[in-house]
Amino acid sequence: MSDAAPLIREDAPATGPQTGAKFNGASLHGEVLGRLRDYIVEGHLSDGARVPERQLCEMFGVSRTPLREALKVLASEGVVDLLPNRGARVRTLNERDIHELFDLMAGLEALAGRLACESITDEEVAEIERLHHEMYSFYLRRDMPGYFEANQAIHRLIVAAARNNALAAAYDGYAGRIRRIRYGANLARKRDRWGEAMREHEAILDALRRRAGVELSDILFIHLRNKQVAALEQMTEPRPIQA
Repeated sequence: MSDAAPLIREDAPATGPQTGAKFNGASLHGEVLGRLRDYIVEGHLSDGARVPERQLCEMFGVSRTPLREALKVLASEGVVDLLPNRGARVRTLNERDIHELFDLMAGLEALAGRLACESITDEEVAEIERLHHEMYSFYLRRDMPGYFEANQAIHRLIVAAARNNALAAAYDGYAGRIRRIRYGANLARKRDRWGEAMREHEAILDALRRRAGVELSDILFIHLRNKQVAALEQMTEPRPIQA
């Protein structure tokens, strides 16, 4: 990929971080990191695009120092690649990367689901159910950023309920690398992947309520495999021609 890669996708979603937002010192790092991560995950920058630091500093109302600190964190998550003395670039995943990473995450989430059913509390199930209904309301409104935030919170809670620190560390280590692809897979045009994912989450919640560990494990594995297929299909979809 050459340095001439476009900075901003012309077909990127209209939603994104609020411009001109100001942060207080105590929350500066977390706020900038969260907004920058969302901006990239939601598709406002193309694969391989250079991160436009000056433009984002103006958008977020911050100096380059906190933005560059956030980029270091995103590099550790596998979202961007740091370029020596040249800023950062959105990491590009190829077909093999997507196959391998989604298979790995499918295995981790399947194990998490099975273990979670052995130890999850009624309060944790209730919180997941609350998030599920919130996610569904975002789905009905076609609010993908809101939907995805609730969706990822559900997956993180299932992993946490597994009560396995090694599993949680492995999950956190790889989740960031596919977060952007996972988000975009819901928008694949060849299938109603968003609706399909919502139906799968109904089955996830049902199995979790019943503490059906083996069943939940299988559902989560298939859920990630279906997401993998959608992500691979989206890679081959032609970009809309701009007028």
